[in-house]
Amino acid sequence: MSKNILTQPFTTPYQSAPFSQIKNEDFLPAVETEIKRAKDEIDDITKNPEKPTFENTIEALEFSGQQLDRVTSIFFNLNSAETNKEIQAIAQKISPLLSEYSNDIRLNKDLFERVKAVYSQKDELNLSIEQATLLDKKYKSFARNGANLSEEKKQQLREIDKLLSKLTLKFGENVLAETNRFELLVTDETQLKGLPDGAKEAAHSLAKSKEKEGWLFTLDYPSYIPFMKYLEDRSLREQLSLAFGRKGFQGDELDNQENVLQIAKLRHERAQLLGYETHADFVLEERMAKTPGKVNNFLSELLEKAKPAAKREFSQLENFAKDLDQIDHLQKWDSAYYSEKLKQKLFSLDDEKLKPYFKLENVIDGVFTISQKLFGLQFEEVFDIDAYHEEVKTYKVTDAEGTYVSILYADFHPRPGKRNGAWMTSYKSQWRKDGVNDRPHISIVCNFTKPTETKPSLLTFNEVTTLFHEFGHALHGMLANTTYPSLSGTNVHWDFVELPSQMLENWCYEKEALALFATHYETGETIPMEYVQKIKESSTFLEGMSTLRQLSFGMLDMSWHGQDPTNIADVKKHEKAAFDQTRLYPEVGENCMSTAFSHIFQGGYSAGYYSYKWAEVLDADAFEYFKEEGIFNKTIANKFKEHVLSKGGSEEPMKLYTTFRGQEPKPEALLRRAGLIKN
Repeated sequence: MSKNILTQPFTTPYQSAPFSQIKNEDFLPAVETEIKRAKDEIDDITKNPEKPTFENTIEALEFSGQQLDRVTSIFFNLNSAETNKEIQAIAQKISPLLSEYSNDIRLNKDLFERVKAVYSQKDELNLSIEQATLLDKKYKSFARNGANLSEEKKQQLREIDKLLSKLTLKFGENVLAETNRFELLVTDETQLKGLPDGAKEAAHSLAKSKEKEGWLFTLDYPSYIPFMKYLEDRSLREQLSLAFGRKGFQGDELDNQENVLQIAKLRHERAQLLGYETHADFVLEERMAKTPGKVNNFLSELLEKAKPAAKREFSQLENFAKDLDQIDHLQKWDSAYYSEKLKQKLFSLDDEKLKPYFKLENVIDGVFTISQKLFGLQFEEVFDIDAYHEEVKTYKVTDAEGTYVSILYADFHPRPGKRNGAWMTSYKSQWRKDGVNDRPHISIVCNFTKPTETKPSLLTFNEVTTLFHEFGHALHGMLANTTYPSLSGTNVHWDFVELPSQMLENWCYEKEALALFATHYETGETIPMEYVQKIKESSTFLEGMSTLRQLSFGMLDMSWHGQDPTNIADVKKHEKAAFDQTRLYPEVGENCMSTAFSHIFQGGYSAGYYSYKWAEVLDADAFEYFKEEGIFNKTIANKFKEHVLSKGGSEEPMKLYTTFRGQEPKPEALLRRAGLIKN
């Protein structure tokens, strides 16, 4: 019987994932083998006859199960970026095993006793800041997850966790299946008036690839967004918008309403079992915000500032649509279309004018150059590292001295097996052990328009900022320089994790940065400065409405997780009430956001969606610091690298931030940037 490649040390360059040698059937046995190996390592800790010390207990625990971590990171990353029915079926088997294994550790009485023994003498141990953080984190991972419960309640917790892992997976599978099954075929070209040539060509190519005549549109963002933004035919916009909004809300086998109710109720039950009032209380204890009250106050304060501006902007948009097309009442499917038209009128700026200056390859070069100017990084495309799909590019990252820093995977275009949106992830963490600094393997995954027969991949400005956003996360991962893997890179408080990503977006609006990469893909001409000025001016366009929209998502999240959801019977009714304070457009009865709100019901943002706005406060404040000294100022960049990017979660985030900035962040910086208050 051949050995399972996933349970051996990888002999590939930089110990990278050997994708081409992995078969789907390897995953389940590998996970079972590695769970057993990890449990043996835990047994070695608990049976150690020596008294518990930081080294033989906390560090030993930290470095246990490393191959299991690698196998599962490869598997679940594939389940997001290159999945199929077989992988999804395997995920349904693997998830409960991992949930059970996590609970076996967290509820291991002997292990907890040893951890507690070290924790009880923490003040006498003379630990470094990072060691003290690790000890605190390990102790809380037990205490916050049931180690102090009775055996009966521990069993209850196991059942809840097993069920939750299955439900969240099912939720995500349903959303992906809904996204993939909807198609809108247009056979009459006159109905496509207003749609840019690039979007038209992509739709025609898609139809052709499926042996259909005409133009095929889907719910994938590169297809959906230009359609909603530019298509003049209002009834077709309505059709696509309604399809997008009813994902998981159609009363069929892909319906997510019951999954939503079950997930919210089980999370609440779990929190109560652990002694917390709500799931949000449990989650926020380990966030910068600390309490649901603080989050709700933060959202309310921003709502108070943004709502008057949002109402003014909405009236302006409504009057504009009325004057232009005699539209009496704006609907959700009018939002992107008339916003774009008004933006063009006010700024003579539209994405189609800008796109030729944002060829994907040039934008990648741009983000590389900016990273080099700020942090001294070099990126070299390499071809000896396995990728999971032929479209994935691989890079070796080095520092100014040529020392190896990281491997970077980049995956840019939509495919049927890939979920929507954009994200950064990791295939291998960074850590230091036995004198070796083991470097990370980082990946960014996006869904940008594919090149066509006549055009390269040209990005909208929004896609440019998305690429910079994910690259900010990637920098956080690549520049990690901590001792322990669980404190490395993006392993930070959830409301701190968006700081590097949102921070990097700021460079997209700066003349000095745009001049480095925004060149016309045909003529090579640098983007005209008048366009740059207009990008800058338009950056706060409809900012009140945009802020209100983000706040509405944060408030919906808190409505599911910041109170007892036991009596919620109707998902739509609950959501409608949650949106009351932030609603601008008329309610659409057949649509529901919660049933496809993957961030909070599948991703890690439950009771954490507010963190996007929270991090905006941090990033606006931090970027003001750069602006004061120069956007490529090496001293400030080094401080940001040293105190934020390299430190991961090795210290309290507010401490890291204030060491970098010299002060706590001020919300006024965000409100100023958004144009919601004057200087």
